Amino acid sequence: MIDISKLVQGKNLTELDIQLVQYIVDHIDDVLQKGVRKIAKENFTSPATVIRLSKKLGYSGFVDMYYQLLPLVKKVETPKHDIVEDFLGNRQHELLTYNTMAEIEMFIEKVLKLEQKYIFIYATGFSAIAAEYFYKKLLVLGRKTIFASGTDSIGVFENNLEDIGAFIVISKSGETQVVIDKLLAAKEHRIFSVSFTKETDNRIAKLSDLNFKIIDHNKLDDRNMLPNSFFPSLLLMFEFIFKQYVEVSLSKKE
Repeated sequence: MIDISKLVQGKNLTELDIQLVQYIVDHIDDVLQKGVRKIAKENFTSPATVIRLSKKLGYSGFVDMYYQLLPLVKKVETPKHDIVEDFLGNRQHELLTYNTMAEIEMFIEKVLKLEQKYIFIYATGFSAIAAEYFYKKLLVLGRKTIFASGTDSIGVFENNLEDIGAFIVISKSGETQVVIDKLLAAKEHRIFSVSFTKETDNRIAKLSDLNFKIIDHNKLDDRNMLPNSFFPSLLLMFEFIFKQYVEVSLSKKE
């Protein structure tokens, strides 16, 4: 079902109006042929209500509403995969220079398919910004996730150890001591750990069960003062992993 919240937001619609919008969106392929009367009948209302709805939404009438909604709905239903492929494909070679599809598949199996236990994400500084994005993305996917940064109490991690199924850390340098301390605690409790770091050897990568390497073009710029593609590439790696996960999930449904 397509989310119509943006279509109806601020339009002062009744519950019946919202029901009609959802109906029209869900049946966009044949509502024009059905016509106003049949739409009204199938929603137990009057044709006048359908016409008034189109006016409330800012259209001149039902037909105008249909033709304005059609491209919006079809764009959501059939995303342009070639564009998705392109925006990831341009960087795919770099993303897979130090990482493999087997590692991505392991991440999907060990982390994204977790159902009963929590995924715990930890990062500090600039890495925490990327970690929060990852955290929210996982929540949207329906995964049980906890996010903590250097400003949070250590209890957020320690008090949930028994419920953590996977521990993810992000550290550009791969040498952040507070992150290393958390990784050691995770290993002690036999929690599967994943790290995202720069591509050169570092302690966090060695401690992790699975490490994703992101190319860092300014390896000595620990304060992130210089232009660097590390964090944009990190976000693209997240999206590339999610892309593989979605494709695997869809193929199983078919």
